[in-house]
Amino acid sequence: MAWTTPRLDPERSRRRLQLLAELAGARAVRQRERPQRARSERLRQLIATRKRIAN
Repeated sequence: MAWTTPRLDPERSRRRLQLLAELAGARAVRQRERPQRARSERLRQLIATRKRIAN
């Protein structure tokens, strides 16, 4: 039996894409305004990744 994915209604898909675009835009603005915060976040992610790999 083949798996099929239910299709979302077009309005819901459009709203979802719009929300994702707004979130990406907000993230970009936040990173431009606070580059130190962005660097700190990347550093925390790298540390967490190294800890996962080491264990």
